[in-house]
Amino acid sequence: MKNYKIAVLAGDGIGEEIMAEAIKILKLVEERNDVSFELMPGEFGASAWFNTGHSFPEETKKICDQADAILKGTIGLSHEESKKIPVEELPERGALLPMRRRYDTFANFRPVYLPASLAHFSPLKPEIIGDGIDIIIIRELVGGLYFGEKETGINDQGLRYAREMLEYDENQIRRIVETGFQTAMKRKRVLHSIHKSNVLKSSVLWTDIVGEVSEDYPAVEVEHVLVDAAATYLCLNPGQFDVMVMENLFGDILSDQAGGILGSLGLMPSACVGPEKSYYEPSHGSAPDIAGKNIANPYSMIGSVAMMLEMSFGMDEEAKNLWKAMQSVFAAGYSTPDLSKPGIDITMVSTQEFGDRVSEFLISQ
Repeated sequence: MKNYKIAVLAGDGIGEEIMAEAIKILKLVEERNDVSFELMPGEFGASAWFNTGHSFPEETKKICDQADAILKGTIGLSHEESKKIPVEELPERGALLPMRRRYDTFANFRPVYLPASLAHFSPLKPEIIGDGIDIIIIRELVGGLYFGEKETGINDQGLRYAREMLEYDENQIRRIVETGFQTAMKRKRVLHSIHKSNVLKSSVLWTDIVGEVSEDYPAVEVEHVLVDAAATYLCLNPGQFDVMVMENLFGDILSDQAGGILGSLGLMPSACVGPEKSYYEPSHGSAPDIAGKNIANPYSMIGSVAMMLEMSFGMDEEAKNLWKAMQSVFAAGYSTPDLSKPGIDITMVSTQEFGDRVSEFLISQ
């Protein structure tokens, strides 16, 4: 029997509720396979700061260091509650970015998937969705503007200023670009490289590296697209994309936009992959306004489990079964109130009931 250690960081807001459904699925996967999961809970995010004085406590770091993979829930609180936390300890700055740096999780995978049968979730017209949306956005996650040097102060004119450095070296770019090409080889062999080389020198270097790496992947067709144009195309013709690769800031913005064309970031799980350790998380926020109401859809949290099964544990078939089970719940006409639109013919279920139905479909396969 294979044994895996998983750090479980429920986080804030709806994190506890949707993480409970993810754990329910992991227990079921254990029953169905010759595998065991040692779940190691840890505090992380705003709630961790209120409890320990640190948003990424030392004890949680030790737990994550020991884990084979990290399953992370949502983080962050309301604006008013967040103002109680020191700026440097805010969950994104004090926990999330340090986690990425600690484990060098340089490749962020966000599947943007919506079959035609679920087109009613999307704000796009059915004729734009066509046969469905199926995109993988690959975002560089540990470089660029977010990790560059930062400075604030008063300039010679007495004006407050902020300066932040956008910096990449060729090795940082090459490894994420290679990840994009490797992923494209497993799919339709089309790679869209997203950049802003008409303005940014970093994007000029980016496109140069893409050209160099492409020589090792002659079977992959490469399309170069300016980031602003890509934002437009995602709304007007998302079907043209299959694998998209981009730097950190562009990936942050476009992947959230991609959640919008699905109808909700609640339909987008993600994987943050490093050379030795990866973490898996929903792409959406902690939704403190609905926390505790048992109405948040756990799809993105359970989908993150599916990505962990495949990418960290090599359980490809069980991952496929889990994706199929989640899609089957939607296709059978069930959803949660947070995702549902007025007038849609669906049956409303709770967070827990949605997880139960995923379990039932998984068992039936």
